[in-house]
Amino acid sequence: MDFFDALTMLGGLCLFLLGMNLMSTNLELCAGKRMSGLLVKATETPLRGFLLGFAVTLVIQSSSATTVMVVGFVSAGMMTLQQSVGVIIGANLGTTITSWMIALTGLESDVFLLQMLKPSSFSPILALVGIILLTACKGRRKKEAGLVLLGFTVLIFGIETMSGAVSGLRDSPQFGKLLVTFSSPFVGVLFGTGLTAIIQSSSASIGILQALCSTGQVTFGLAIPILLGQNFGACATALLASLGAPRDAKRAALVHLYFNLIGKTLAVGIFYLLNAFLDFPFLGSPTSAADIALIHTVINLGAALLLLPFSKLLVALTKVTVRDEAVPSRFQKLDDRLLATPAIALSNCEEVVGEMASLSVEAIQDSLLAFDGYTNELAERVREKEDLADQYEDHIGSYLIKISGHQQLSEKEGSEATKLLRVIGDFERISDHAVNLLESVEEIREKKIRFTPEADAELRVLCGAVGEILLLARDAFRENDFAAAQDVEPLEQVIDDLRQEIRLHHTLRLQKNECTIEHGFILSDILTNLERVADHCSNIAGCILESRHDELDMHRYLSDVRTESEDFRQRYRDYRKKYSLGD
Repeated sequence: MDFFDALTMLGGLCLFLLGMNLMSTNLELCAGKRMSGLLVKATETPLRGFLLGFAVTLVIQSSSATTVMVVGFVSAGMMTLQQSVGVIIGANLGTTITSWMIALTGLESDVFLLQMLKPSSFSPILALVGIILLTACKGRRKKEAGLVLLGFTVLIFGIETMSGAVSGLRDSPQFGKLLVTFSSPFVGVLFGTGLTAIIQSSSASIGILQALCSTGQVTFGLAIPILLGQNFGACATALLASLGAPRDAKRAALVHLYFNLIGKTLAVGIFYLLNAFLDFPFLGSPTSAADIALIHTVINLGAALLLLPFSKLLVALTKVTVRDEAVPSRFQKLDDRLLATPAIALSNCEEVVGEMASLSVEAIQDSLLAFDGYTNELAERVREKEDLADQYEDHIGSYLIKISGHQQLSEKEGSEATKLLRVIGDFERISDHAVNLLESVEEIREKKIRFTPEADAELRVLCGAVGEILLLARDAFRENDFAAAQDVEPLEQVIDDLRQEIRLHHTLRLQKNECTIEHGFILSDILTNLERVADHCSNIAGCILESRHDELDMHRYLSDVRTESEDFRQRYRDYRKKYSLGD
């Protein structure tokens, strides 16, 4: 093997890695939310989780992608740690299918049908279909399917290139001496671990080993320790993904590590124990690509059979390693590992915005309670909720910007992200008005101001209307309730009218010397804040209505519905009657 063979070997490896990346990434995108949904539905039954993990990895062709996805789901609270165990074990077995596909490249036969089973024979056909889908079709899913087929073709040509480049080592005494270095099982394990950790793909490192088998100098005794190390090295991706993640996400990554360390060491250990008594003669025989695929499958299947019944013990071991945290993060669902699947990331984001919605509504409710019974504890609670709402806006806003920058974001997902960005601004401003109302109450107490019974009664009516519109806006968002959203606008119109009437009544009382200008300043602040809360509720409801009708012009819709809709006018009359000032 000369310098140019080494360059060819490197080029083949690069093609293999590119093909693997193209295929697994686009398979994951094609599978989309459905594959992710299957993972999330994994029950506490380890066997079902195992089958799901195996099936998903079989589809997306990457145990690392499945495991990192699981770490993200556990981090986001969408999957329990116990549920993740079976999925991770199944993913380890599912990844063996890649080595079997590579093994087919060595298939030799004069029979046409058997020749067509060889990937290098049918992959050019797949490449032709793939390039047609990529260049001639407009749908995103079709283009992704085309990239999957092209990725598979590149992968196969990469492994063929590597095999051809190393074939000259068959009669090389220097290569034989190099392999003697790895004859020690310990050195073989270290080599396999290091190679996989560096290239971040167990499938690729096993593909390299399968390519080297074409030299005829890789024996079973040499291949088994290297394969064991390659399985250990596969844990690096999940461990890196768990850095900075919540407690249970770190534990999920450790489940992957412990399964490989314990399960596969036991499986290989049992094999070597039997060899000590039976002295297997084939250990000195050369392996083929198919043999490597078989060993890889047997090691993973053996480890799964050994440890799947003890999944709870694996969880207990991770809990000993990673101790409980004092307080879980309220923003753990906004996990960067889920950005690769924007649909899941947006779904989680919407849940967190729902929490923010409830928080902002509670802040206003508490500030309205302060009008009747102010306490320092109540005031502190309002300010804490407003501060927390600011934190929600910062975290959610940053996360939505990351989602919006994802290159695979669909038009519908982009619209959803934009809607959420608008909504969090409205909920944050609602919490700000809660503090403004609280400060008005504190000014009333400090200056010992007392409103007239009439003004007090009118404020109670307005506060009741604002309380209802808040609940309507919250429910419209959290439940995607179109009917509740339609109720917001007529009630907002009633609140605007109430504000004007209360201002007029205050002016009349001022003329009769029943109140003072100082009363008017504070009353004006209260009315303005309550009216703006209703405006923000109207904005939120408008987002819900717009999401139902993609092409809806909200300003034109509101203008038309107020003037032409009998349903709107009836709702307005009902709310006007319910919140009457008793004139």
